[in-house]
Amino acid sequence: MGADRQSQDAPDLRLDKLESSPSRFCYALRGCNREDAPVRIAEPKLETAAMLAERVPVAGVAVRRSWQKHVLTFLMVFGPGLIVMEADNDAGAVSTYMQAGGQYGLNLLWTLIVLLPICYFAQEMVARLGIATGKGHAAMIYQRFGKWWGRFSLFDLLLVNFLTLITEFAAISLALSALGVSPWISVPISALGLTFIVVTGSYLRWERIVIALCLMDLTWFALAYVVHPDWKAVARSTIAPTMPAGGITSSLVFLVIAIVGTTIAPWQLFFQQSCVAEKRLRFSDLKWARLDTLIGAIFTVLVAGAMMLVGNCGYVHGITFEDPAQLGLALGPIAGRFVRDGILLLMVNAAVLGTTAISLASAWAYGEVKGWEHSLHKKLWEAPGFYATYIASVGTAAAVVLIPHVPLQLVIVSVQVFAGLILPSAIIFLQLLLNDRELLGERWINRPWNNFINWIIIVVLFALSLLLAAQVMLPKLFD
Repeated sequence: MGADRQSQDAPDLRLDKLESSPSRFCYALRGCNREDAPVRIAEPKLETAAMLAERVPVAGVAVRRSWQKHVLTFLMVFGPGLIVMEADNDAGAVSTYMQAGGQYGLNLLWTLIVLLPICYFAQEMVARLGIATGKGHAAMIYQRFGKWWGRFSLFDLLLVNFLTLITEFAAISLALSALGVSPWISVPISALGLTFIVVTGSYLRWERIVIALCLMDLTWFALAYVVHPDWKAVARSTIAPTMPAGGITSSLVFLVIAIVGTTIAPWQLFFQQSCVAEKRLRFSDLKWARLDTLIGAIFTVLVAGAMMLVGNCGYVHGITFEDPAQLGLALGPIAGRFVRDGILLLMVNAAVLGTTAISLASAWAYGEVKGWEHSLHKKLWEAPGFYATYIASVGTAAAVVLIPHVPLQLVIVSVQVFAGLILPSAIIFLQLLLNDRELLGERWINRPWNNFINWIIIVVLFALSLLLAAQVMLPKLFD
């Protein structure tokens, strides 16, 4: 199968040779069929004078050195790793991280350092599997484990994703209401905008828009700087775990599990593998896909740390809050309008990022299982089922938020519970797929050290899932 993947169509962008000389070759970046894989480097070969004379001039980027080729190749591969990581810093993550800072100050910063390698190793496996098979995660589970397990994993994914989408639109409503915008305006407009960026028939256009949204999260670093934390204490709490005052309590256990569930979500596994397959990355792109994933993991953890520092500002000033919007409004008179508006707008940005990624994860997975056309390269009328699933996910979740007296707190708790319970099984499916020699061959399966790390991660996630279940059934267990 790996060999077949190498012979698929040409890429979105190609580096073609413009001229040759004894000392150098010159390439230009050219547009190709958007259905194709992201990068192909034309092999240099000698041309006759007549051939050069007949060549039509091409506007593009000249590539004269190998490092330029590497940079351009990386830029073509770049995207899925950053998006899958930063989109997981969604509205629920903003709330969780800021609550961690608001309730326990800097004491839980160290958890992010622990979670960094877990994030990377899980998503690296997904990227490797997507490149090797050219298929999404849902399709591979159906193919290798049968319909029963395939339906089980798909049902779990669609349920948790839908509940999560409700929380995203609730966050949009909450944040923009604090800025004076009615939910009857903010929620429908957000749903329309999220639909528009997907149905344009261009994966690259969607990817560029979403990467721009990811980079807007750099503003969290500015907010963290403006609230003036004690940077020595920040460094100390990051590298040296400390126990909050009061010791281990139910709220502490629940928050730590929520941080884990927020940092690693089941939809990420499905999303990145489908995204890698959508870009038609090749085996030669794997090192760049790994770099993309590593950059995304580091960036996401740093942004999460900045969110905790902003929440810590509320802790320092004795501000209690139930959601980031309340904290933003409370910090306005203390830290200024930039912090207030920044928190509210970044909360909306986080919800938008989460919504488009999670809805696409559902649409890709369902489309793969149903055998539909399921590509952002396709026009709306070329993949109606795929786009209908995306639009239905976004539209239905937005509509639920506008229903009066919907128990949103119950929905939020349900998301945390379901996500925590199904994550270990999703990781196990991934682990088994990455040890399938018939599927991947000897070169791409997990190495013994991969398996050692992954089984440790699985055991930890199972333990946290059991703690979460115990916490929900016995709320006073740790009091």
